[in-house]
Amino acid sequence: MMKKHNFSAGPCILPQQVLEKASQAVLNFNNSNLSLIEISHRSKDFVAVMDKAQALVKELLQVPDGYSVLFLQGGASTQFLMTAINLLKTSGNAAYINTGTWSTKAIKEAKRYGEINIIASSEDKNFSYIPKDYRSSEDADYLHFTSNNTIFGTQFHEFPKVSKDTMLVCDMSSDIFSRKIDVSKFDLIYAGAQKNMGPAGTTLVIIKDKILNKTGRDIPTMLDYTTHISKGSMFNTPPVFPIYVSMLTLEWLKNNGGVDNIEKLNNAKAQLLYSEIDRNPLFKGVAAVEDRSKMNVTFVLTDESKQETFDKLWNDAGINGLKGHRSVGGYRASIYNALPIESVRVLVNTMQELENTL
Repeated sequence: MMKKHNFSAGPCILPQQVLEKASQAVLNFNNSNLSLIEISHRSKDFVAVMDKAQALVKELLQVPDGYSVLFLQGGASTQFLMTAINLLKTSGNAAYINTGTWSTKAIKEAKRYGEINIIASSEDKNFSYIPKDYRSSEDADYLHFTSNNTIFGTQFHEFPKVSKDTMLVCDMSSDIFSRKIDVSKFDLIYAGAQKNMGPAGTTLVIIKDKILNKTGRDIPTMLDYTTHISKGSMFNTPPVFPIYVSMLTLEWLKNNGGVDNIEKLNNAKAQLLYSEIDRNPLFKGVAAVEDRSKMNVTFVLTDESKQETFDKLWNDAGINGLKGHRSVGGYRASIYNALPIESVRVLVNTMQELENTL
């Protein structure tokens, strides 16, 4: 069977050993002769999974004291409204930086709960760059941004700065655990699992405890972060399988040198692919060079007549998930943590093969 090189944007590639352990747990978890997905979430075995997953997040990201780590449901999309309803005061305002589809959706949800100011946007150039010259008002309750833009292939390489009275909130769904971050600079981080962490179905939230209960709102129980903190992410039945696979992936990351090492590998993969895009006359990048994502590489052909030939080359090479999003077109190579550099080399080879047909 031909090896597949999976560049899917999400759900995406997971480490092979994680898939093997997860499949075994579905059949027989901890030698119990029971499946992981049929035992109680309050059983000793699953509570240990939840505890370990939370501990690994804290260890790998060096989460300071005073923060809670949650595994919730509803994807990052539910966080678009949870962040607003938990942090936006009834008479307050929030600042948003709009750099793509997901920040646009976050803005739409937040507007239901109060005054939202878009302080910077790259929509004027189809989100192909990260805005640089912006300031958040000092009275904003929080500033929200999306660190990496999966669809358009841009990424914040420097994070926004806020005043001491403004909270910093970030959607890190597509680059969490891919690079070192200083969690203490953030008040709330959230991320859907299905990029660098696990399968779709759970969402990681890292939240500074002292920022809660200050909005003056009557927050529905299920949408209140304090509910989930007090119940250890088990207010209702958690998504046991995605949390278990996320735990395995974080364990894999730890055993492979942690975030420090994976950042070096990610930089090498991005450098290899972008170098070929810039060198090869048949391709050009979509995103502004200084804002290029190290997770989602977007590029197009300079000669559309070569599309059929190139598509056949990469399909024949066992490459999966390379087609670009309809908003951008062309191609998108998602090079998340679990994608080996060998797969990037295969893609680069197909690009060079296309050049050799000239």
